[in-house]
Amino acid sequence: MFTHFGLSGPAILNLSSYLSRYSKFPVKISIDLLPQPSLGQVEDTLSSCLKQNGSRHLKNALGSLLPQKMSPVIFDIADLDPRKLVSQVTRGDINLLARTLKGLTVTVTGTRLLNEAIITSGGIDTKEINPSTLESKIIRGLYFAGEVIDVDALTGGYNLQIAFSTGYLSGLSASL
Repeated sequence: MFTHFGLSGPAILNLSSYLSRYSKFPVKISIDLLPQPSLGQVEDTLSSCLKQNGSRHLKNALGSLLPQKMSPVIFDIADLDPRKLVSQVTRGDINLLARTLKGLTVTVTGTRLLNEAIITSGGIDTKEINPSTLESKIIRGLYFAGEVIDVDALTGGYNLQIAFSTGYLSGLSASL
C-alpha cells in the first residue's frame, strides 16, 4: 500500500522485520505494479489505450490504467510530461512508462516511530526466559508475554497468536 508517509501493508510489514535486523537504511525496493503481464504486454496495452485517446493529454488518456493519485508520481518518475498530447507520445515514451510500471524503484529510509508501530522487534532475549513457564532465568517470579519478548513473526495474525499464547502461559505460570 502507498500511504502519505510511504509504504505499508503485509509485504512491507514482513520486510520491515528483516530490514530492521539485518540491513542498513536506505534500501532500494523494486515494485512490479503489474506483475501478471509481461513488459511487452504492458507496452501493447499502453499503446492500445493511447490510440483510443489520440487528442487527449497523456494524464487523461491513461486514467483507466492508473489510479488518479498515482499517475502524477508515475509520470514524474518516468520523467514524462503528463500534459503531453498523446499524438506526440513516442514508442520510447511508452517503453519508459511500461518499464516504470514494471519496476518502480522506491527508496526506504527507515521504519516508523515506535509509537506508530503496528508490530515491533526486540525485547527480552529468549535465552533468558524459561520456555515452559516464560519465567525469567535471571529474576525469579518475573514472567514475560507478548512483544516484550524478542520474538516476531510474519503478518497474518502470528504476532497476535504469540501475544495470546505467551500471555496465557505466563499468567498460568505466575498463578501457580
